[in-house]
Amino acid sequence: MKAHEGDAVLLLHGLWMNHFVMSPLAAGLKQAGYLPSLLDYRSMRGTVAEHLQQIEQRMTALPGSRVHLIGHSMGGVLALAWLARQSAQVRIGRTVLLGAPVRKCQAAQDFSQSAVGRWMLGESIELWREPPALAIPPGRDVGAIAGTHAFGLGPLFVHLDGRNDGVVQVEETRIPGLADHIELPVSHTGMLFSAEVVQMCVAFLQRGRFHS
Repeated sequence: MKAHEGDAVLLLHGLWMNHFVMSPLAAGLKQAGYLPSLLDYRSMRGTVAEHLQQIEQRMTALPGSRVHLIGHSMGGVLALAWLARQSAQVRIGRTVLLGAPVRKCQAAQDFSQSAVGRWMLGESIELWREPPALAIPPGRDVGAIAGTHAFGLGPLFVHLDGRNDGVVQVEETRIPGLADHIELPVSHTGMLFSAEVVQMCVAFLQRGRFHS
């Protein structure tokens, strides 16, 4: 048995999505010997505090000697916010952020300026108008994957200045303390269906780096 086999991985979806969208990634992780778990949270209706409580409950209930985290977009922001609140627990493994705007999210901030945007963002607006001061705790291995294929509905509603995945800019995915950061030619949603993203997630969970 490989060292990582039996490790659990909690997958967190992004805004306007549900756990089904994380299924392709979960399938790849399972094939690699991990035990994936998909969490549904009400991204538009629940508060940040409620989301973090859900993550805490699921992380505590998952089996395995180690539990890793993978969060897409808003799910990545929540994963890092939850991680920052934890003490040095041995059971917490590595974390991968997929297209997660951990510094800010210009698209969401611009979107929140309109009535339609505020309605569509729902209660998640608190996360975008006043982003939490996220930081990677010492001793935690966190890696980030940024997309560079600007495809999607984002450009129809907001102007993105830098290289982006159609919703999140590459620079918004960078935060001090990352163990590794990689850019891939995928879009914000497309990265969830990318075989290369699966490979990079598995590599980071195993080694703490995307490339050896």
